[in-house]
Amino acid sequence: MEFKEPIEQLIRDPRDFTRDIPFPPASELRIYDTSLRDGEQMPGIAYTPEQKYEICRKLSDIGVHIMDVGFPAVSQDERQSLQLIMQGKRKGEIRGDLDVVVMCRSNAKDIDATLRALDDIDVAPGDVTFFIFTSGSDLHMKYKIGKTLLAREGKSESEWLELPLSFYRTANIRMQCDAIRYARGKGVRFVEFGGEDGSRGDVDYFIELFREGIKAGGTRPSWPDTVGCLTPEATRWFCSRIVAALPPDIPLLNHFHNDYGLATINCITSLACGFKAFTVTANGYGERAGNVPLHQVMTALRVLYGVEIPGFKYEKLRELARFMESMSGFPIEAHEPIIGANVFSHESGIHTHAMLIDPRMYEAVPARLVGGQMQFIFGKHSGLAVIDSTLRKHELRLAAAGVKVDDSLSKRVLEEVKRVREERARTGHVADIVTRYYDDMRRLGLTEDDVIRIAEGLGSSTAAAV
Repeated sequence: MEFKEPIEQLIRDPRDFTRDIPFPPASELRIYDTSLRDGEQMPGIAYTPEQKYEICRKLSDIGVHIMDVGFPAVSQDERQSLQLIMQGKRKGEIRGDLDVVVMCRSNAKDIDATLRALDDIDVAPGDVTFFIFTSGSDLHMKYKIGKTLLAREGKSESEWLELPLSFYRTANIRMQCDAIRYARGKGVRFVEFGGEDGSRGDVDYFIELFREGIKAGGTRPSWPDTVGCLTPEATRWFCSRIVAALPPDIPLLNHFHNDYGLATINCITSLACGFKAFTVTANGYGERAGNVPLHQVMTALRVLYGVEIPGFKYEKLRELARFMESMSGFPIEAHEPIIGANVFSHESGIHTHAMLIDPRMYEAVPARLVGGQMQFIFGKHSGLAVIDSTLRKHELRLAAAGVKVDDSLSKRVLEEVKRVREERARTGHVADIVTRYYDDMRRLGLTEDDVIRIAEGLGSSTAAAV
C-alpha cells in the first residue's frame, strides 16, 4: 500500500548505525569462494569433476572474483576439475577474470608436483594463483609441523620437545619464504600465502610472517580463523593491527569458520578494518560448522551496511542455494537466513494480517533482492484475515465450483484448516521425517562399520588368493 509518510519516517534504517564504518571501496572488495575445497571437506560431500565445473560456472555467473579449486597434485579427479574450469574460462563459459587458486604446502616437492599437474593439463604457472601455506600458531608450528622444520634445519628429532618456540617460528618463516621464492622462480606470478590457525597465533609473529612473505614475492597474505574461535572484538583487535602494519596496496585476505555462529560478523568486522578479500562458501558448507555463508555476508553488507559489491547478482542467491543442495545432497535448514525455504513464509495470524498490509511490516530482508517471494503457510496459527484474503484471491475459481465467498465461509475454512493441521501433528509423521533425514545424511558418507566391512572383504580376497 502507499504510506502517507515516507518509509524512513516510519521505521529506523539499520544503516543509520553503520554509515560511518570505513570499509574499503566496494569496487576493491573481492569475494573468494572455497566451495570446491573447504566446502567439499564437509563430511559426506564429494563432487565429481563435472559437478565442480558446474558449481564453478554458477559461482562465476553470480559474481565471485576468486575460486579456490584445491590440490590438483593429489589426484586425477582434482586435475580434471581444474582442467575443465580452465577450459571453461577459455570458452567463455566461466568469466575470464576469475582468479583460480591452487594449493600446495610450503615445500619444493609440493610445488613441483603442482607444476607437473598444471603442465599435464596445459595450464601455465602464471595462469593461476598458488596458495602456498604453512602453520601460524605456536601449537601448530611445534607440535604439528615441528618435525618437518627440524629436518629442514638439520636438527635431530630428539631435540623436538626441548627446542624453544622461537626456533620453530624462525624456521617456519624461512620455510615459507624459501617456498615462495622457489615458486616465483618457476614462473608462478601470483602467490597467496599464510599460516593456519592465525586466530590463536601471535599477531606480531603474523605481521613478520606477512612482511617476509611479501619480500620473498608473495602477493596476497591470508589470515585464517581456522577453528572459528574469534569474537568480533578479537577480530577487530587482530585485523586492525595487521592492516596498520602492512602497505595499503596489499590485498589482505580473511578466512573465517563458523564454529560459534560468528563467521559472518567476524568477516564483516575484518573488512571494516581494511581487509579487501574475504573467503566464503555457497550455503556455508565446510568443516565442522562450515565457513562464512556467501548469502549471509553479501546480503548483510548490502542491506545493513550499505556496501554493494559491483557485478554481484544478489537475486540469484536462492537459486544458487537450491542448486548447491542438489549437488551436495545436504539441504539447509528451512529457517536459514536469506535462503531458507521458509524465511519468506508466514503462518502466525498476527504476522499475516500485517503482511497483507505491507511486507515491510515483518521483513527486514527484501525478498525480491535475493530472488525470494513472500508466501503464506496455513496451519494452527493462521488468522481469519489471511484465510479471507486467500479465498477472495481465488473467488472466480470458487464461484465456478458454486461456492460463494463470505465471512461465514472464511470462518468455517479457518476452523477446518486448524483441525487438519492438528490432526497431522497427532500422526507422528514429523518424527518419521526427521529420522529419514538423518538416515539419508549418514548414507552420503561411509561409516566406521562400512570401513571395517571393506577391510574384511579385501582381506578375505587376499587370503583366498594366497
